[in-house]
Amino acid sequence: MASFRVFVCLLGLVVLCDSACYFQKLVVKDLNNPPKECVDKDGKQHGFGSEWVRDCMACSCTSEGLSCCSMIPALSTVDIPDECEMVVNKETCTAKMLLKSDTTKECNLM
Repeated sequence: MASFRVFVCLLGLVVLCDSACYFQKLVVKDLNNPPKECVDKDGKQHGFGSEWVRDCMACSCTSEGLSCCSMIPALSTVDIPDECEMVVNKETCTAKMLLKSDTTKECNLM
């Protein structure tokens, strides 16, 4: 069980270190009336200092702009043994390593 905990911690580091992220710089069109919020890809406005999650992307708005990072690791960043598969739950924004032969059981990676 301890090896699984180590794996979960390492998976968390992978998410933090190698997630798909993007930054959209805040555009100031009028210096006399600078923006007070960010506008996301759906056109929704978010005030400076706000944070939210949408489609498993953790986003935040600052006076510099809008930044978002995926909460789920990219498959290319995780070394998955042949007998295992990564199963993503987009409702909870989590990923598990499960046995291909029995998806009710988690992989023993160590």
